[in-house]
Amino acid sequence: MSTTETILATAKKTLLSESKSIENLVNYLDEDFAKSVTEIYNTKGRLVVTGIGKSALIAQKIVATLNSTGTPSLFLHAAEAVHGDLGMVRPEDIVICISKSGNSPEIKVLAPLLKRFGNTLIGMTADKNSFLGKESHYILHAFVESEACPNNLAPTNSTTAQLVLGDALAVCLMELRQFKSEDFAVYHPGGALGKKLLLRVKDMLDTTHAPRVAPDASIKKVIMEISEKRLGVTAVIENDHVIGIITDGDIRRMLNNSDTFTDLTAKDIMTKHPKHISSSLLVSEALNILENNAITQLVVIDDQAYKGILHLHDILKEGIV
Repeated sequence: MSTTETILATAKKTLLSESKSIENLVNYLDEDFAKSVTEIYNTKGRLVVTGIGKSALIAQKIVATLNSTGTPSLFLHAAEAVHGDLGMVRPEDIVICISKSGNSPEIKVLAPLLKRFGNTLIGMTADKNSFLGKESHYILHAFVESEACPNNLAPTNSTTAQLVLGDALAVCLMELRQFKSEDFAVYHPGGALGKKLLLRVKDMLDTTHAPRVAPDASIKKVIMEISEKRLGVTAVIENDHVIGIITDGDIRRMLNNSDTFTDLTAKDIMTKHPKHISSSLLVSEALNILENNAITQLVVIDDQAYKGILHLHDILKEGIV
């Protein structure tokens, strides 16, 4: 086989090996898993996840997932725990200790200490008969037949199994907490997802430079207002109410249809009954209105009062799309 074919064959073999290991985990889910979820859900403390080596890296990812889905968690490196960091653990905390073999020297020191402190210890290991397996109150059985590594040495299938079990824990806890997308956004306010679920039109609307002209404004005045405010549109205001809008497109159509516009005013070329929204609307909902109507601007009106113009470009700048 060519080099490319060899590489792809190895990659496919690795993926199939790991997917098979994940599929087999279903056979090892038992009452201990359910009890672990229940204990974590009911605890007044936090969930501490610890490990050594590659398992420590998996522990950090599990902690990140749990924190973002409503389960207060922290990472404790097993090697550092016995050199002072064990002070992070409170009596009411639950500890998940991750170790494929369950017999690492650090684990053999740490597990008895945690039990002595009265913490509930959950062991995530491939060997239920290991030191960790015997010391744990509950076992999350992360058994794999072998690693995807050709030498059966590098943690591959085993760390994937640990990661997937952590995800299963997180999803079960989310369902118990009835964790919704709005809750998720609270923990992700700075990202695109948080903005999509939290950001409202009023949070990004420039009310101090809202384009506006009177119905009898000249076309020159209309063009100047559109150009100055750089939104490609202006509202036409009469008695503090929006009676229409004029867009760049309206100006172009007027120029195509008229030889002169000296006698025309804003009300002659405006579009009546423009699409409008409230400033309390979510920006993501406003985006749907823009897309469904194939337009780029929306008039913002609160209690019949004109507030400004929301432009598609403003939404794109926020990274919501």
